[in-house]
Amino acid sequence: MENKFLTSSGIEISRVYNQAADAAPPPGEYPFTRGIHKDMYRGRLWTMRQYAGFGSSKETNKRLRWLLEQGQTGLSTAFDLPTQIGLDADDPKAAGEVGRVGVHIGALQDMEGLFEGIDLASVSTSLTINATAPVLLAFYVATAKRRGIPLERLRGTLQNDILKEYLARGTYIFPLEPSLRLVTDTIVYANRHLPAFHPISISGYHIREAGSNAVQEIAFTFANAEAYIRRVLERGLPVDEFAPKLAFFFGCHNHFLEEIAKFRAARKLWARLMREDFGARDPKSCQLRFHVQTCGSTLTSQQPQNNVIRVALQAMAAVLGGCQSLHTNSYDEALALPSQKAAELALRSQQILAHETGIPDSVDPVAGSYAVEALTTEILRRAEAALSQIRSMGGMTAAIAAGYPQKEIESEAYRSQKEIESGEKSVVGVNCYRPEGRAKEQEIPLLKISPKIEAGQVKKLAAFKKRRDGSKASRALDALQKAASNQSENLFPYILAAVENSASLGEIIGALKRVFGEYKA
Repeated sequence: MENKFLTSSGIEISRVYNQAADAAPPPGEYPFTRGIHKDMYRGRLWTMRQYAGFGSSKETNKRLRWLLEQGQTGLSTAFDLPTQIGLDADDPKAAGEVGRVGVHIGALQDMEGLFEGIDLASVSTSLTINATAPVLLAFYVATAKRRGIPLERLRGTLQNDILKEYLARGTYIFPLEPSLRLVTDTIVYANRHLPAFHPISISGYHIREAGSNAVQEIAFTFANAEAYIRRVLERGLPVDEFAPKLAFFFGCHNHFLEEIAKFRAARKLWARLMREDFGARDPKSCQLRFHVQTCGSTLTSQQPQNNVIRVALQAMAAVLGGCQSLHTNSYDEALALPSQKAAELALRSQQILAHETGIPDSVDPVAGSYAVEALTTEILRRAEAALSQIRSMGGMTAAIAAGYPQKEIESEAYRSQKEIESGEKSVVGVNCYRPEGRAKEQEIPLLKISPKIEAGQVKKLAAFKKRRDGSKASRALDALQKAASNQSENLFPYILAAVENSASLGEIIGALKRVFGEYKA
């Protein structure tokens, strides 16, 4: 017998509410506007991930284990800038950045330390990394192999979305074509050897953080997805073999109704795209599975406690929109990396939403709302038009080369900033409701990264290189460089071999640079 879900007054909550005029198929049925699962959160709550990473692997390991103790249900790792762009800690260009905005992972020993005491066979791990994604996944796979964990038991997601780096973030390394090759090689390898792992998370979040609007976020993300799908199809994989493992990552901004409608429109557009344009027949290929992070760009350094309310409302919109995984930002993130106290409060906001509000009791409870349904339809229409514009240019890679999406995002960001500066758009505590005569903002305790972290990491890397068999590492790097010159080779096994033979991140990327060169904007 199905459990009953009751309000505090004893009123039973129906699984799904319908109105007579509502022609949308029920949740769990194509085109999945109302959710990809029949029971949604009644059957299983969304995965609660708190993005974490700072300093060395030892410091971040403590935070990850603490978050799991607090009830977090999935791990999400942030990497520092040198790791993102393939620099070892002793590289002069890494000076001052090691461990600053994420954890530094420069060698296999760092990845092993990051997950010390954490069972990789029982936890889902998200690796938020792009240009160096194949190397970081290789570190993760090698760590699991050393522990004797079968690769088919590894669960998680690799971001591995390089196109959005050219659009929005800028942490690219190689020119566009070899970058796409690495993405595709990783997807193909994972499809064969990591059946429970999502080898790519196509990210609209960073597009939104760069200044796009909700419609552009969907359209540009799906245009990126089309580029990846076509590359994998060219390798001979049938669409229904790999499409069910494609994951997505969206932001959730401040306009409550628009964000709910955005997620519903995105599900419908993705389902149509997969069935009608790519011929997918497996319903799972048409289901848009996505992680949501509340938007850091909406947080303010002025009156930072106000961010608690912003984050809670964005999280509620994400849940009402039907996300599968959620990260809630900490209130102090406009000032520094999250303190433990702020991270705990951010996680508690999800837990309160899940266990105290009753929102998860009904599937798509906003369905039938005139405002939400109308916004869903309009966002869908505009996103289709924007996606068609990208297609007319020859797809996203051609559009990037022409600078089109970059200019669209910049224009939208400029327009939004002008509205804030003019007061047309209100930001509480920044351009309105700011008490006069306040000498300074209320101080809050912030997480500070010790400058000793960098020196320690350099010393640790030197000891690692001294202990290893240098000839084995050199041979593995030479094999990788040779394979990179052969377009028919999948590079991931060579990267994994280099990792297992104790090559560092910087050495692996250096070998590839000698063949691919570097991208200059």
